[in-house]
Amino acid sequence: MIKNFDDLRYMIIKADEVADVDFSEVMETAPDTLRYSVDGVDTFVKWQGDVMPSSIAALAWTDGPYGHDDFLQLINNNHWISEPT
Repeated sequence: MIKNFDDLRYMIIKADEVADVDFSEVMETAPDTLRYSVDGVDTFVKWQGDVMPSSIAALAWTDGPYGHDDFLQLINNNHWISEPT
């Protein structure tokens, strides 16, 4: 259980690089546990602490890392949240 959200780090990655993520290094457990952008192009992973997981550092494209509060603000838009129909 997470006790301090300030220790979480988030990285946006491209969905086509998910196969290169070592899920033992991040808090998600598999590709189907990731949250994807509305268009399916982007996703993100999170980990605890300041040390970036090596599989994430090796990805060709990343955006971040972000702290918890900054990341919540970043994804609060229509790229990540679909509008009700």
